[in-house]
Amino acid sequence: MSKTQDYIERAENVILHTYNRYPIVLEKGEGVYLEDAEGKKYLDFAAGIAVFALGYGNKKYNEALKAQMDQIIHTSNLYYNIPAVEAGEKLLKACGMSRVFFTNSGTEAIEGAIKAARKYAYNKDGSTDHEIIAMNHSFHGRSMGALSVTGNPHYQEAFKPLMGGVKFADFNDLESVKRQVSEKTCAILLETVQGEGGIYPADPTFLAGVKQICEERDILLILDEIQCGMGRTGEMFAWQGYAVEPDIMTCAKALGCGIPVGAFVLNEKTAKASLVPGDHGTTYGGNPLACAAVSKVFDLFEEEKVIEHVRKITPYFEKKLDELVGTYKFLTARRGKGLMQGLVVEGRPVGEIITKALENGLIVISAGSNVLRFVPPLIITEEQIDEMIEKLKKSF
Repeated sequence: MSKTQDYIERAENVILHTYNRYPIVLEKGEGVYLEDAEGKKYLDFAAGIAVFALGYGNKKYNEALKAQMDQIIHTSNLYYNIPAVEAGEKLLKACGMSRVFFTNSGTEAIEGAIKAARKYAYNKDGSTDHEIIAMNHSFHGRSMGALSVTGNPHYQEAFKPLMGGVKFADFNDLESVKRQVSEKTCAILLETVQGEGGIYPADPTFLAGVKQICEERDILLILDEIQCGMGRTGEMFAWQGYAVEPDIMTCAKALGCGIPVGAFVLNEKTAKASLVPGDHGTTYGGNPLACAAVSKVFDLFEEEKVIEHVRKITPYFEKKLDELVGTYKFLTARRGKGLMQGLVVEGRPVGEIITKALENGLIVISAGSNVLRFVPPLIITEEQIDEMIEKLKKSF
């Protein structure tokens, strides 16, 4: 039995089967490449689902975490800790907002954002029947609250009844949103770029229109930047490219570049009039080790000019993907912003392409039912894009 098969069989005996995993066992990584247990090398254009923005084996990042482990790993939120203060300062400086709550995941960030919005509305009128408008084809997580605002019945069916007071509108359809607004609406929640739903960037007029509705009616705008944030679109946060600031922002994934950490961030108005001691908490959130990772990620983004690199490399990446669309009839469109791109596949299963790509040493993933998704580490070069294109052509 091979080393890979041994680990797969052992995993199936102990880990709850909630994922249909691809039959490889990844063991180590360097830069934008991963290596499996058999020593086979893969060019990674998925980055752990948009997580490893800095690539694998970044020495400064690793050293910062090792140093923090020698200091203190956990304290709980009954006390202050230095990395949380430093990480919070850097995150707020990057987004220009007012207060942050660190979580353990993007799903938890969504949960906190929902609670903050409902508490804000409760403080205004004492009512508990407020509503949230979310988007069809959205994805915000798998917990019961996050699932309730995820606009995909497939994920929800077996787990009903879900949290009440949620209405759904169509992404990039302002009239659809307006039809759902009522006196009970306390928040409108959307991804600035829809990820799992198929890589759909928000239309600028749509996002500006939603913001106007929120301002006119004192409704909170919640923007989910979990996948599209942290430099992926060429801005630190995608909404900054639209000049539309949310009242609450959620982020995770590349926020810690591999360490499990998320956050929801509030503007001054919302922070002053929502959550207070006793309303929300988490044992691990703001953990010194996780926050040391966040703090170092912001340092390295600045030192290595990551966002500038994304802006510089994006036109080349888009050009090469557009050439594929022009060459292959089953590729019907490219969508995306920055290094969050998707190719629409018609007439053949995306899963088969992904499997063939793995055989050819390339990691790509899907989005929606028919989109090939590219969310590589933000440090990729033109040469690595060329290598990806050649491996993809071979897979086609």
